[in-house]
Amino acid sequence: MARFMVDEGIKDLKDNHQSRELFTYFGLAVYYSQALEQQLANLIMLMKISQGRMVSEEQFTENFQRKLSSSLGQLVNEIGHHFSFTDEETAQLKTLWKQRNYIVHDYFKQRIHDTFTEAGRALMITELQEFSAQARELEKKLQGYNVELYDNI
Repeated sequence: MARFMVDEGIKDLKDNHQSRELFTYFGLAVYYSQALEQQLANLIMLMKISQGRMVSEEQFTENFQRKLSSSLGQLVNEIGHHFSFTDEETAQLKTLWKQRNYIVHDYFKQRIHDTFTEAGRALMITELQEFSAQARELEKKLQGYNVELYDNI
């Protein structure tokens, strides 16, 4: 009986426009997380270049590839050694890191029952929209720091 209810719930989830919208916003949240990771990697590398710590193209390529394979947590921890953020920016970065980990690793595990109701999906969509907006805002700020640093090298 329970298996039938889950199967029916999954069928309803697949056929529902709001469900597709939920998964779209989940994808956007992951996308903006990755954009944030990219900007942090860029900023770390530009800081190293500006400090004269990248002397060859080979060294740059090797280090940049390593940064691109780093997790958001590793990048957040490393950026503090290279760049001075305001206390507010640091707090925002750490908050987004924790939210990103929750979204990627636990969101649907903990919220699975909400996916089967219209009100639950609406709440999830709102949460994912808010996270995406915050991540996008910080990513744009980091992009600005990258442009400013690049222009001064």
